[in-house]
Amino acid sequence: MKDEFMARHPESPFVAGRVPFHDLRYFPPDDRYRVRATLARVPVPEEAYLRTNRDGQSVMRYLGKLSFSVGGKRLALGVYHAGEGVGTSVFVPFRDRTSGDESYGPGRYVTFELNEADEYDLDFNRAFNPYCAYTDDYECGFPPAENDLSVPIRAGEKVWAADRNPRTPSSAVLERVRPASPRVRSARRSRSAPRARKAPARRPTRSGTKRGSR
Repeated sequence: MKDEFMARHPESPFVAGRVPFHDLRYFPPDDRYRVRATLARVPVPEEAYLRTNRDGQSVMRYLGKLSFSVGGKRLALGVYHAGEGVGTSVFVPFRDRTSGDESYGPGRYVTFELNEADEYDLDFNRAFNPYCAYTDDYECGFPPAENDLSVPIRAGEKVWAADRNPRTPSSAVLERVRPASPRVRSARRSRSAPRARKAPARRPTRSGTKRGSR
């Protein structure tokens, strides 16, 4: 279903950016990476800044820590809300021991809907790549350092292409800002592409305590 969207839908980063599509790659489904998790919210959502692939900052609201276990190891990830327009949907940007090798180096996302009990079914089999993993036409927020997991998460989406897999968020930024050769610059000028877009969609919320980016 997702492959069909990516291959044909006008809002797909492949269609919008005129990027040749090939099937997305996934780890085999594994119930060990579907776990129960508890969110400990901060009293007041805090303003947070996630570094982007364009060396900018994506303004989010930090909601708290999501605690869970994988393979008997206790872990935690920060949870973020993108602001107005996304309702109760939140996202968890993360990196793990597969990042930069089997999975996209700068990180992946997991999303879920908030509930009053703050008890969740966290399913890493649904982890997906940000759009900037496929094309530079999109700006994406990267996980902060505290969302680097010390275990491999061999679940969800794998890296899409070996030549689009920087090992870390910093190397993704460096690859983008490094001056291109004259031949590459000429090719980029001749390429017809839509205006750059930002993902995930957000409207900054300016209230709360500020948190730094990676």
